[in-house]
Amino acid sequence: MLERIVIDKAVAELRPDVVVLAMTAHGLVNGLSDAVTTDWLAMAAKGAAQGAQDPHLDAWRDAYRAFGAKPQRTRPSVDALLRRADALPAINKVVDAYNAVSVEYVLPVGGEDLDAYQGPARLVRATGEEPFDTVAGGAAAVEHPDAGEVVWRDDAGVTCRRWNWRQCTRTRITETTGNALFLLERLAPYPLDRLQEAAGDLAERLRAITPDVQIESRLIGGA
Repeated sequence: MLERIVIDKAVAELRPDVVVLAMTAHGLVNGLSDAVTTDWLAMAAKGAAQGAQDPHLDAWRDAYRAFGAKPQRTRPSVDALLRRADALPAINKVVDAYNAVSVEYVLPVGGEDLDAYQGPARLVRATGEEPFDTVAGGAAAVEHPDAGEVVWRDDAGVTCRRWNWRQCTRTRITETTGNALFLLERLAPYPLDRLQEAAGDLAERLRAITPDVQIESRLIGGA
Protein backbone atom coordinates (compact mmCIF):
# COMPACT_ATOMS: atom_id res chain seq x y z
CA MET A 1 0.00 0.00 0.00
CA LEU A 2 2.59 2.61 1.04
CA GLU A 3 4.46 2.76 -2.25
CA ARG A 4 1.19 3.23 -4.20
CA ILE A 5 -0.26 6.11 -2.17
CA VAL A 6 -0.26 9.29 -4.27
CA ILE A 7 -1.16 12.95 -4.16
CA ASP A 8 -2.83 13.77 -7.46
CA LYS A 9 -1.36 16.57 -9.57
CA ALA A 10 -4.54 18.67 -9.21
CA VAL A 11 -4.18 18.66 -5.41
CA ALA A 12 -0.47 19.44 -5.59
CA GLU A 13 -1.24 22.40 -7.84
CA LEU A 14 -3.82 23.65 -5.33
CA ARG A 15 -1.40 23.32 -2.38
CA PRO A 16 2.19 22.65 -3.45
CA ASP A 17 3.21 22.62 0.21
CA VAL A 18 1.17 19.54 1.14
CA VAL A 19 3.17 16.65 2.61
CA VAL A 20 1.63 13.43 3.84
CA LEU A 21 3.41 11.02 6.15
CA ALA A 22 1.69 7.69 5.56
CA MET A 23 2.18 4.93 8.13
CA THR A 24 0.99 1.34 8.16
CA ALA A 25 0.66 -0.75 11.31
CA HIS A 26 0.25 -4.50 10.91
CA GLY A 27 -0.69 -6.89 13.69
CA LEU A 28 -2.49 -4.47 15.99
CA VAL A 29 -4.50 -5.84 18.88
CA ASN A 30 -7.05 -3.11 19.41
CA GLY A 31 -9.74 -2.98 22.08
CA LEU A 32 -11.85 -0.79 24.30
CA SER A 33 -10.35 2.44 25.55
CA ASP A 34 -8.53 2.01 28.85
CA ALA A 35 -6.92 4.17 31.53
CA VAL A 36 -3.77 4.62 29.46
CA THR A 37 -5.45 5.84 26.30
CA THR A 38 -7.95 8.09 28.08
CA ASP A 39 -5.01 9.62 29.94
CA TRP A 40 -3.38 10.34 26.54
CA LEU A 41 -6.50 12.28 25.56
CA ALA A 42 -6.54 14.19 28.85
CA MET A 43 -2.86 15.11 28.57
CA ALA A 44 -3.30 16.31 24.99
CA ALA A 45 -6.26 18.47 26.02
CA LYS A 46 -4.09 20.48 28.43
CA GLY A 47 -2.33 22.17 25.52
CA ALA A 48 -5.41 22.65 23.36
CA ALA A 49 -5.85 26.36 24.09
CA GLN A 50 -2.34 27.11 22.89
CA GLY A 51 -2.76 24.79 19.90
CA ALA A 52 -5.85 26.70 18.80
CA GLN A 53 -3.60 29.66 17.99
CA ASP A 54 -1.23 27.65 15.80
CA PRO A 55 -0.74 29.09 12.27
CA HIS A 56 -1.10 25.56 10.88
CA LEU A 57 -4.85 25.89 11.44
CA ASP A 58 -4.96 29.02 9.30
CA ALA A 59 -3.16 27.16 6.51
CA TRP A 60 -5.82 24.43 6.59
CA ARG A 61 -8.66 26.94 6.59
CA ASP A 62 -7.12 28.61 3.55
CA ALA A 63 -6.79 25.22 1.83
CA TYR A 64 -10.47 24.48 2.44
CA ARG A 65 -11.51 27.82 1.00
CA ALA A 66 -9.35 27.13 -2.07
CA PHE A 67 -11.56 24.18 -3.11
CA GLY A 68 -14.83 25.85 -2.16
CA ALA A 69 -15.45 24.56 1.36
CA LYS A 70 -16.40 26.80 4.28
CA PRO A 71 -14.07 25.93 7.18
CA GLN A 72 -16.46 27.47 9.72
CA ARG A 73 -19.10 24.90 8.72
CA THR A 74 -17.00 21.86 7.81
CA ARG A 75 -13.84 22.21 9.86
CA PRO A 76 -10.49 20.54 9.20
CA SER A 77 -10.24 17.54 11.51
CA VAL A 78 -7.63 18.97 13.87
CA ASP A 79 -9.59 22.22 14.21
CA ALA A 80 -12.70 20.25 15.20
CA LEU A 81 -10.74 18.16 17.72
CA LEU A 82 -9.12 21.19 19.34
CA ARG A 83 -12.51 22.83 19.80
CA ARG A 84 -13.75 19.90 21.86
CA ALA A 85 -10.46 18.81 23.40
CA ASP A 86 -11.82 19.15 26.95
CA ALA A 87 -14.42 16.50 26.19
CA LEU A 88 -12.79 14.26 23.60
CA PRO A 89 -14.71 10.98 23.49
CA ALA A 90 -12.77 7.78 24.10
CA ILE A 91 -13.49 5.58 21.06
CA ASN A 92 -11.05 2.68 21.22
CA LYS A 93 -7.34 2.32 21.95
CA VAL A 94 -6.04 3.03 18.46
CA VAL A 95 -8.40 5.90 17.73
CA ASP A 96 -7.58 7.44 21.12
CA ALA A 97 -3.88 7.22 20.25
CA TYR A 98 -4.08 9.08 16.96
CA ASN A 99 -6.59 11.64 18.24
CA ALA A 100 -4.25 12.46 21.13
CA VAL A 101 -1.34 12.90 18.70
CA SER A 102 -3.48 15.09 16.44
CA VAL A 103 -4.39 17.46 19.28
CA GLU A 104 -0.93 17.51 20.85
CA TYR A 105 0.86 18.25 17.57
CA VAL A 106 -1.89 20.39 15.97
CA LEU A 107 -1.82 18.09 12.97
CA PRO A 108 -4.58 16.36 10.98
CA VAL A 109 -4.21 12.61 11.54
CA GLY A 110 -6.50 10.08 9.93
CA GLY A 111 -6.76 6.41 10.80
CA GLU A 112 -8.16 3.76 8.48
CA ASP A 113 -8.78 0.03 8.59
CA LEU A 114 -6.33 -1.19 5.97
CA ASP A 115 -8.19 -4.45 5.39
CA ALA A 116 -11.29 -2.51 4.30
CA TYR A 117 -9.40 -0.75 1.51
CA GLN A 118 -9.87 -1.65 -2.13
CA GLY A 119 -6.75 -0.52 -3.95
CA PRO A 120 -4.38 2.23 -2.83
CA ALA A 121 -5.24 5.46 -1.05
CA ARG A 122 -4.92 8.60 -3.13
CA LEU A 123 -5.60 12.28 -2.54
CA VAL A 124 -7.57 13.71 -5.47
CA ARG A 125 -10.09 16.34 -6.53
CA ALA A 126 -13.46 14.66 -6.84
CA THR A 127 -15.59 14.43 -9.96
CA GLY A 128 -18.72 14.48 -7.77
CA GLU A 129 -19.79 10.99 -8.80
CA GLU A 130 -17.78 8.97 -6.26
CA PRO A 131 -19.78 7.17 -3.54
CA PHE A 132 -19.20 8.06 0.11
CA ASP A 133 -20.56 5.64 2.72
CA THR A 134 -21.89 7.46 5.76
CA VAL A 135 -24.76 7.59 8.26
CA ALA A 136 -27.71 9.96 7.94
CA GLY A 137 -30.60 10.03 10.41
CA GLY A 138 -29.21 6.95 12.12
CA ALA A 139 -29.27 4.83 8.96
CA ALA A 140 -26.61 3.84 6.44
CA ALA A 141 -26.51 6.22 3.49
CA VAL A 142 -24.47 6.96 0.39
CA GLU A 143 -23.56 10.55 -0.41
CA HIS A 144 -21.36 12.15 -3.05
CA PRO A 145 -18.69 14.86 -2.76
CA ASP A 146 -18.91 18.17 -4.56
CA ALA A 147 -17.13 18.37 -7.90
CA GLY A 148 -13.63 19.71 -7.28
CA GLU A 149 -13.67 18.82 -3.60
CA VAL A 150 -10.38 17.44 -2.25
CA VAL A 151 -10.95 13.88 -1.02
CA TRP A 152 -9.11 10.76 -0.06
CA ARG A 153 -10.34 7.74 -2.01
CA ASP A 154 -9.63 4.16 -3.02
CA ASP A 155 -11.02 2.04 -5.86
CA ALA A 156 -14.42 1.68 -4.12
CA GLY A 157 -15.06 5.35 -3.42
CA VAL A 158 -14.33 8.24 -1.09
CA THR A 159 -12.72 7.33 2.22
CA CYS A 160 -12.59 10.88 3.61
CA ARG A 161 -14.48 13.96 2.43
CA ARG A 162 -13.24 17.55 2.29
CA TRP A 163 -9.62 16.48 2.70
CA ASN A 164 -9.78 15.38 6.33
CA TRP A 165 -13.23 16.52 7.49
CA ARG A 166 -15.30 13.33 7.65
CA GLN A 167 -14.30 9.68 7.30
CA CYS A 168 -16.48 7.08 5.62
CA THR A 169 -17.98 4.28 7.66
CA ARG A 170 -16.45 1.54 5.51
CA THR A 171 -12.82 2.10 6.52
CA ARG A 172 -13.12 3.42 10.06
CA ILE A 173 -11.00 1.78 12.75
CA THR A 174 -12.97 -0.45 15.11
CA GLU A 175 -12.07 -2.58 18.10
CA THR A 176 -11.42 -5.53 15.77
CA THR A 177 -9.06 -3.69 13.40
CA GLY A 178 -5.79 -5.57 13.04
CA ASN A 179 -4.07 -3.63 10.25
CA ALA A 180 -4.27 0.13 9.95
CA LEU A 181 -3.23 3.04 7.76
CA PHE A 182 -2.51 6.45 9.26
CA LEU A 183 -2.28 9.67 7.26
CA LEU A 184 -0.52 12.61 8.93
CA GLU A 185 -0.99 15.73 6.80
CA ARG A 186 1.10 18.89 6.83
CA LEU A 187 0.88 22.30 5.14
CA ALA A 188 3.41 25.12 5.40
CA PRO A 189 4.56 26.60 7.75
CA TYR A 190 4.40 23.34 9.73
CA PRO A 191 8.00 22.05 10.17
CA LEU A 192 8.78 18.72 8.53
CA ASP A 193 10.80 17.61 11.54
CA ARG A 194 7.72 18.22 13.70
CA LEU A 195 5.73 16.00 11.33
CA GLN A 196 8.32 13.25 11.75
CA GLU A 197 8.23 13.74 15.52
CA ALA A 198 4.46 13.31 15.55
CA ALA A 199 4.76 10.10 13.52
CA GLY A 200 7.36 8.77 15.94
CA ASP A 201 5.10 9.56 18.88
CA LEU A 202 2.17 7.77 17.23
CA ALA A 203 4.37 4.74 16.55
CA GLU A 204 5.38 4.63 20.22
CA ARG A 205 1.76 4.71 21.33
CA LEU A 206 0.83 1.93 18.90
CA ARG A 207 3.68 -0.15 20.33
CA ALA A 208 2.35 0.51 23.81
CA ILE A 209 -0.97 -0.94 22.65
CA THR A 210 0.63 -3.84 20.75
CA PRO A 211 4.36 -4.35 21.43
CA ASP A 212 4.88 -6.56 18.36
CA VAL A 213 3.12 -4.29 15.85
CA GLN A 214 4.97 -3.90 12.55
CA ILE A 215 5.23 -0.26 11.47
CA GLU A 216 6.41 1.24 8.18
CA SER A 217 6.15 4.82 6.92
CA ARG A 218 6.71 6.97 3.85
CA LEU A 219 6.77 10.70 3.12
CA ILE A 220 4.73 11.80 0.11
CA GLY A 221 4.62 15.18 -1.61
CA GLY A 222 6.23 18.54 -0.95
CA ALA A 223 7.42 21.22 -3.32
